[in-house]
Amino acid sequence: MTAYDFAILVLRVVLGLTMAAHGYNKFFGEGGLSGTAGWFDSIGMKPGRLHARMAATTEMAAGLGLAVGLLTPIPAAGFVALMFTAAWTVHRKNGFFIVKEGWEYNLVLAVAAVAVAGTGAGRYSLDYALFGSSNIYDYLHGWCGLLIVAVLGLAGGIGQVLIFFRPPA
Repeated sequence: MTAYDFAILVLRVVLGLTMAAHGYNKFFGEGGLSGTAGWFDSIGMKPGRLHARMAATTEMAAGLGLAVGLLTPIPAAGFVALMFTAAWTVHRKNGFFIVKEGWEYNLVLAVAAVAVAGTGAGRYSLDYALFGSSNIYDYLHGWCGLLIVAVLGLAGGIGQVLIFFRPPA
């Protein structure tokens, strides 16, 4: 095991399980999906129930996908879309720093996921296990991985905000 493969494994697993935990909490935490839906309605992401389900599902799928390294640029794009939407709808007005509920944490999670998409999931990933000996693997990291995560992630996040976000007056 190389230091690179170990480091990228740790990064993927910690990022992924952190995101998956946020999705799990939206489904099953205090207030459950109904409480999450009410919160989404209150911040202007309507219909709240739809956005609660979409956010929770995307957080769990993107988190678990990144943790196991499966089609890595796609779950990384989920991180970018989620964190862009959260930063814009909730944290933007609070400035940068997380201590004032700013968008710092959103940026770190999104950029870390982009970095994983660019470097690749490493030898201890499903990408490598399934595609390591084929040309498909070459499309799951490097410039191609970065392009996939940028296009899908930004399109998803910007699309969510433009289509659904109506800030309360």
